[in-house]
Amino acid sequence: MANRLTKIYTRTGDKGTTRLATGAEVHKTHPRVEAMGTVDELNSLIGVVDSHLSEADDLSPIFRRIQNDLFDLGGEIAIADDSYVVISLEMVNWLEEVLDHYNDTLPSLENFILPGGTPDAAHTHLARAVCRRAERGLVELAQKSSVNPQAIAYINRLSDLLFVLGRVLARRDGQEEILWQQRSPKN
Repeated sequence: MANRLTKIYTRTGDKGTTRLATGAEVHKTHPRVEAMGTVDELNSLIGVVDSHLSEADDLSPIFRRIQNDLFDLGGEIAIADDSYVVISLEMVNWLEEVLDHYNDTLPSLENFILPGGTPDAAHTHLARAVCRRAERGLVELAQKSSVNPQAIAYINRLSDLLFVLGRVLARRDGQEEILWQQRSPKN
């Protein structure tokens, strides 16, 4: 791949605008830019989770693949062209396979759990929450513009997988998940 960035700053953002991959200039609050930014934020959070894992950890290659997928998704959003599609049904199916594999190792949920338990679990739950925001952003964008339906399915399934992986990480090494303690309503 050739070097494409010769300058990091362009000064176009100083006026509140940016350019999509197509060259179209849009405001930084445009739903497409918001969606790209949230996917980038999610990718960064998944990088935080992965950075705490050893290279030998069976979850590390999963998080790395997801990061690459999210980078591709960001490109799909930035190019804004129906003919440029990277996120596929096969990618969604892979998430489901991974999700099913790890979910089968967990006990059934009989109570709500709180995000946390361990730093890795807490970061994974934070990534899940950002993933849900990315999903809302893609759905909002799809109401105004064309979005690959598999991209929305991918993000939806990814949030489910992050929930399960947060549970897995919370339960590692004999740790426990933190259960929600319901309070009685006051009348």
